[in-house]
Amino acid sequence: MPGAMSEAAANSQSRTLFLTDADVTALSDWPSAIDALRRAYASDVDPQSVPPRSMARAPGMWLRSLTAISPLEGYLGCKLIAACLPIRTASYLVSLFDKDSAQLHALIDGNQITGIRTAATSAVAVDALAPQRPLRLGILGSGFEARAQLTALATVRAIQRAKVYSPTAANRAKFAAHFEKTSRMAVQAVDTPEAALEEVDVVICAARGKNEEPVLRGRWLVPGTMVVSIGSTLPEQREVDVEVIRRAKLIVADMPDEVARDTGDLIAATRESVTFAEKLISLHELCRVNSAVGRSADDIVLYKSVGSALQDVVVAEMLFLRARERGLGSFLPVSIAPVRK
Repeated sequence: MPGAMSEAAANSQSRTLFLTDADVTALSDWPSAIDALRRAYASDVDPQSVPPRSMARAPGMWLRSLTAISPLEGYLGCKLIAACLPIRTASYLVSLFDKDSAQLHALIDGNQITGIRTAATSAVAVDALAPQRPLRLGILGSGFEARAQLTALATVRAIQRAKVYSPTAANRAKFAAHFEKTSRMAVQAVDTPEAALEEVDVVICAARGKNEEPVLRGRWLVPGTMVVSIGSTLPEQREVDVEVIRRAKLIVADMPDEVARDTGDLIAATRESVTFAEKLISLHELCRVNSAVGRSADDIVLYKSVGSALQDVVVAEMLFLRARERGLGSFLPVSIAPVRK
C-alpha cells in the first residue's frame, strides 16, 4: 500500500533504541546543536514543561533528575545523574518518551550530551551578548568542559586570539596544542589567571578552585567584559567571587531561580547583601526579545549556567532522530510497554 509504514519500520518505532557514548560522538555536530538550542530558547516555552531539577542526597552520594518537554519535536525527556563522591565518579542517563503514546523511544548515555548542551548553550548566549567582531578570549580551565566551550564558540564566532590558564602547566600546554593541531587556532598558555584576562572580550570559566575558592576575581575584569560561568551548579560550589556579581550590570541565566537559589556564587552574594534580582534575566528572555541590546559597551555581563533539562532533551531528541535515520544505535531486546490507566 503506497505510503504505508513497513512492518520492520513499525517494529523499530515501538522498540527502545540505546545510544552509547560512541554513538553520540558519531551523531553530533556543533552547528546543529547550537541551532537547535537557539530555536528552543527563542520558542514560547511553558514553565511547567521545564520544572526545577530535584536532588536526592546522602553522605558521599547524590542523584539529580532533570525533566522537560521539548518545544521543538515534543519529546518528553528525563536526565538522571548519579554521583559517587568518594571515588569521584558519575553516570548520566537520558530517556526519551513519545508525546502521543508515552512509548519509551530511547535511552542515551548522557555523558557527552551534558558537555555538548552546556557548551552549545553558552555559544548561543555569547553570540547574543558579546561584541560583533572577532573575539579575544580568556579561558580559565583546560579540561573537557573548557575544550568544549572553545570548540562550540569557534563554530559561531571568529576568534581573534585566546589565552588559557589552569593550575597545571602541562594541562594548559596540552590544551593549547590540541587547538593548534585540530583547528590551527592560536591559543596561548599563560602562567596566571590575571594574564589570561588581559585585553579580552569574553572570559570563559570552566573550572573550580581548590577547596571551592573562586577562580575568577571581579577586580581582574575590565569594563565591557563578558563572563561565562558554568562551574558552580550546587550550593557548595564556587567559581566566581562576589565582586563579579556586584560589578555585573546584567546577569543572564539558563535557569534564573536555580542560579539565584542553588549556586554557591549567588548564595555568597546574597550572604554579603549584594543584590542582583533586578539585573537577572533568563536566556529565554534574551533570545526572544533581545532585551540586552540597550546595554552600554562598558557594562560587565555575566552568563551563569546550571544546566537545564530543556538543553538535554533538545540535544537528545536531535541525536535520536538522526540515529533512526542513519540506522545507528542498538535496539534493546525488550522494552517498557505503555499501559492504559
